[in-house]
Amino acid sequence: MMDKRKVIYYDDELRDEFSLTQITPRRVDGEYVYCYDSLFKKFTHVFWYRVIFTPIAFFYTKIKFCHKVVGREKFKEHRKNGYFMYGNHTQDIGDAFMPNMMNIPKTNYFIVHPNNISMPFLGRINPSLGALPLPDDMAAYRNFLAAVERRIKEGNCVVIYPEAHIWPYYTGIRGFADDSFYYPVKYNTPVYCFTNTYQKRRISKKPRIITYIDGPFYPDESLPPRAQKKELRDRVYECMRERAKRSDVVQIEYIKRSEKGEKNTESADGIRK
Repeated sequence: MMDKRKVIYYDDELRDEFSLTQITPRRVDGEYVYCYDSLFKKFTHVFWYRVIFTPIAFFYTKIKFCHKVVGREKFKEHRKNGYFMYGNHTQDIGDAFMPNMMNIPKTNYFIVHPNNISMPFLGRINPSLGALPLPDDMAAYRNFLAAVERRIKEGNCVVIYPEAHIWPYYTGIRGFADDSFYYPVKYNTPVYCFTNTYQKRRISKKPRIITYIDGPFYPDESLPPRAQKKELRDRVYECMRERAKRSDVVQIEYIKRSEKGEKNTESADGIRK
């Protein structure tokens, strides 16, 4: 679906959602199975992830965004180890595809909203593509944590979009909580971040996406766990903010409304309009 919006007004950068796709999420309870061990399920994972999904991701990102990755060599340090990867959330389909173009041949699993397993057709396939939906109750939460730990111990990557909500083509980095940094602290696991920037093309008005990889970052074990989360979050956040400055084209302008509901003259990335 093509996004033809030029200006979007927002109220809360932590909660506002601007995806064009509207889905009623299913409930993820203790009956939801995160990890299957049957040969059939392992086959479907390889089939959908390697045979179908990866080639589509390659052509989609190259044709639509002329996608380029800078800093891919930084993954070599943990080529055989599991790690977490955090990125900015600015595309519906692209954000599912692009991480798989960054750290090939690593298998990526994605912590996602239940919307991603609730779509009519893709909802059944997305678990085979690595979707780990957020749980709705304590029984599911225990299963969810066990699945995250298992995928990390297997040497895979777990991808997280800490901004949570999609802001299409947004060129800044929104403030995000440190909740999702609980996982690398709990499992004492390295962290990478990727920042998708929007840059001008020579022969097209549509921007290309250049992704910058940074890391690895490690939890500071000299701090208590809660402080480790915040300190790790702050380092990743500041790194992403610096990388985001490399965007040089605005496809959609984001403007914050004032408390009275009027349009503010300052955009979401702090640039006066």
